[in-house]
Amino acid sequence: MKKQLIELIEKEDKKNPYTDEQLSKLLGMRRDEITVLRGELNIPDSRERRKPYLLREIKQILNQNEKISNRELTRVLRDRGYDVSRFLISKIRQEMGCIFTEPSDKKENEEIKKPAEKNKVVSGFERIIGYDGSLKPQVEQAKAAVLYPPYGLHTLILGETGVGKTSLAEAMYQYAVEVGRLSKDAPFVVFNCADYAENPQLLLSQLFGHVRGAFTGADAAKEGLVEKANGGILFLDEVHRLPPEGQEILYYLIDKGKFRRLGETETTRQVNVMIIAATTEDVESNLLLTFRRRIPMVIELPPLSTRPIGERFEIIRDFFKKEADKIGAKIKVKKEALRALLIYECPGNIGQLRSDIQVACARGFLTYIGNHGNFIEIDLIDLPVHARRGLLKVINRTPEIENIVSKDLIVLPGEGDEKFSVKEDLYVFPEEIYEYIEEKYRELKKEGLSQEVINRVIGGELEVKFQEILRQFETRKKTFEKHELAEIVGEEVAKLSENMVKIAERKLGKIDKYLYYCLSVHLAATLERIKKGKPIINPQLEKIKRDYKLEYKIAKEMAKLAKQHMDFELPEDEIGFIAMYLRTITHPHDNVKKGRVGVVVLTHGHVAKGMVEVANKLLGVEHAVGIEMSLDEKPAVVLERAIEVVKKVDEGKGVLLLVDMGSLITFGEIITKRTGIPTRTIGRVDTIMVLEAVRKAIIPDTSLEEIAGSLDKNDISFGRIYTKEDRISAPRAIVTLCLTGEGAALRMKRLIEKKIENTGEIYEIIPLGLTNGEDAKLKIRELQSIKNIVAIVGTIDPQIPEIPFISIEEILDGGAFYRISNYLGIKCDQKLEGEAKGIFSEMIDEDFILINPDFNSKEEVLEGLFRVLYERQCVNERFLFDVYKREVIGKTFLPSGAAIPHGLPENVITPKIAVAILKEPVEWENDKFVDFVFMLALKEDSKEQFLKLFNMIKEREFLKKLKIYNEAETIKNVFFESLII
Repeated sequence: MKKQLIELIEKEDKKNPYTDEQLSKLLGMRRDEITVLRGELNIPDSRERRKPYLLREIKQILNQNEKISNRELTRVLRDRGYDVSRFLISKIRQEMGCIFTEPSDKKENEEIKKPAEKNKVVSGFERIIGYDGSLKPQVEQAKAAVLYPPYGLHTLILGETGVGKTSLAEAMYQYAVEVGRLSKDAPFVVFNCADYAENPQLLLSQLFGHVRGAFTGADAAKEGLVEKANGGILFLDEVHRLPPEGQEILYYLIDKGKFRRLGETETTRQVNVMIIAATTEDVESNLLLTFRRRIPMVIELPPLSTRPIGERFEIIRDFFKKEADKIGAKIKVKKEALRALLIYECPGNIGQLRSDIQVACARGFLTYIGNHGNFIEIDLIDLPVHARRGLLKVINRTPEIENIVSKDLIVLPGEGDEKFSVKEDLYVFPEEIYEYIEEKYRELKKEGLSQEVINRVIGGELEVKFQEILRQFETRKKTFEKHELAEIVGEEVAKLSENMVKIAERKLGKIDKYLYYCLSVHLAATLERIKKGKPIINPQLEKIKRDYKLEYKIAKEMAKLAKQHMDFELPEDEIGFIAMYLRTITHPHDNVKKGRVGVVVLTHGHVAKGMVEVANKLLGVEHAVGIEMSLDEKPAVVLERAIEVVKKVDEGKGVLLLVDMGSLITFGEIITKRTGIPTRTIGRVDTIMVLEAVRKAIIPDTSLEEIAGSLDKNDISFGRIYTKEDRISAPRAIVTLCLTGEGAALRMKRLIEKKIENTGEIYEIIPLGLTNGEDAKLKIRELQSIKNIVAIVGTIDPQIPEIPFISIEEILDGGAFYRISNYLGIKCDQKLEGEAKGIFSEMIDEDFILINPDFNSKEEVLEGLFRVLYERQCVNERFLFDVYKREVIGKTFLPSGAAIPHGLPENVITPKIAVAILKEPVEWENDKFVDFVFMLALKEDSKEQFLKLFNMIKEREFLKKLKIYNEAETIKNVFFESLII
């Protein structure tokens, strides 16, 4: 096989060498086996094999035209046969020291190319945005603390997460060096007390050191961080996590300049160190009084929400510059995106702002490489959802904000501004995120997928990656630093582990750093057992050698280093443990899910996830996955989603697809052809079928064919399978729901039956009482699988989107019986009709209907309808601004030729709908014209009325009726007649 691999690589196109993935297909081997073979033959990967040819070509082109743009350079290289992206060329150019900014239009260049003071020396504090503005008092305090004789004042920095406490501490250190208070080589030691908060003894050992024998495992004396910081600054982050005994020792250190290592009873050590501590918590309840009294300087940093908007803009611009430098491309931030970033709420302050900007840049970068544009454009849609929502919370257009967003923000890579905004490293995404996007894009492009599908696939993966990164933020700081781990396991063991990991990476590619920590701790214990002559037994050794051949082979090579580094041989059982670590790191899901049949439920509309939720909850698993196809979604797009889900859930035994109808039935065969994963498809799915499928699938010994066969035969042991048709033909049902038990639910049932007589129509009212913490949603989902539930009446809303909810208050007020009659399909009597008319007349009134108004543009329509509402005191002056913001965020155009602009409920005084029936259509958005505009000024409790109205105006036939009449009263009656039909 090695000979074949060498022959293939010798004959490959040097401009586009085979990737390991391609080689694996050509040779019929696993990709990781190819990686191992290359390692054994010392053959570089495809990028490294191409690099000398590519560099030579680039240098030749640059010699002819050193000012060539990255875009043009990429085009020339592609013409010469290289399959390269502009991002790759940009990065190579940066590595060569030839940073080049893509040309922008002349006007933009005039706006942004201002002379930069490149040689100006910037002090530590001047690097912080706001040092001479909102943070000036804090900076003055910090300077005073540093300059106070003889060695400075110990300082406590207070503030929420992400406000920049670490950066202020760093600036204080830099300033102390600049003014000569500290020498240039003075230490600046950072310690996060939260890292070891669960182990107070280890925390105090890290901070103050220990003597040999101070505690179990303390085999040698160790110097603490306090001693390492001697002559400099010790920064203690999250100091509130320091245990009381630690605060007492620190108090003594601050008071006397002396301390003892753990376990010392006679020796006292002297140090000269300035303490800077930081906390997010209330100091009075989290820090000892004796400790607080010894901290003379307290600096409180403000949250981002209280900082001037101009400073927030500078911080935003600075973060975009950093991303432009990472990518090597110009970034244009559209005005609406910039406005949202300026005003949305950031609970994580500046740190969260940075991570949200990185999310936006990653999304914009995906579009950039797909469209081959000149720059990365960040629009409102690229921002995370919580940032976009910020536009809905704007009270008014402050002149300062509007002045800032009067034009797009443009930043260039390498732009000369020495300032940096306060930050927390906790929120910085890995730089590899852009490389990941590019590689994934090229991979999917080669598979022939469209840009829309690629954006959906990578966009979905990015969401997962961002969430993973954000989850890691909570634990990342708790990971040992390498030097800290070396102090625990010993320098030799740490070095051995590091070199072992390098071997593993050469064979298997990039490996999670967690392997380094696992190996270090594990090998330290192994070495201890070997020294004491204790046996090492691995009961899984034979299985490992049989099933994990590749990992075991690599582990044997890694084990050889133990003899070279520390002159001891690792036994075979220990090699088996190393192989297990490799397998766990490279195949993290193998031990969690093994050998089960996957279950995927696909349905039209919002059904699949509800059925899956019921099955998973009842069986106490998270096995089945639901995919829902919206009515306007193309089957091809859903198929791509289904393929990705099937790949994820397959555990080696195939996947069962449970579908409702239509094109979804054909997915199984296509998925198997595309992925090679065995599938079986069963139609007419319902909750009982999903439940039975999951029950059988989670048993490891069952096969795909066995489960599919039993379901096909309807051989379900605990009840009939109800089909969708069965449910639709069943009597309409209303559930009366009460938390206090079935008695109250029965009383509600009787009240409805008394008010709405059964006049020959068939319906059912099902009382449901919940006790002992039962899940209302789950219980109703179970009923929904066999009953045609059309509404829920009760004391709590179980939040089931497709089933309307009516509160008990509406029943008692008498205003809900018309709606109940409609849901049950019963023609209401005159009394109920009167109730409905009263409810609807509250929303639509003749005075709010404009027929053939003199409006010639969208803006005139919006302004005119707003005036109708505002002059009658139905909305406040902020409502119109809401309406404009909503138009930016999402569509209000309906295919019927109507538009439904609306604002926030908080700016509505009295719920009303203003109507404009236009004489001539006006353009609403992108060549889409409307004849009817309904401006909705509604409260949160107007949902039902809105839905009824919406169902009317989405129909063209209904709108045609309105065009016939010229009187507002007649048009109102048309609405009412349609309402009660």
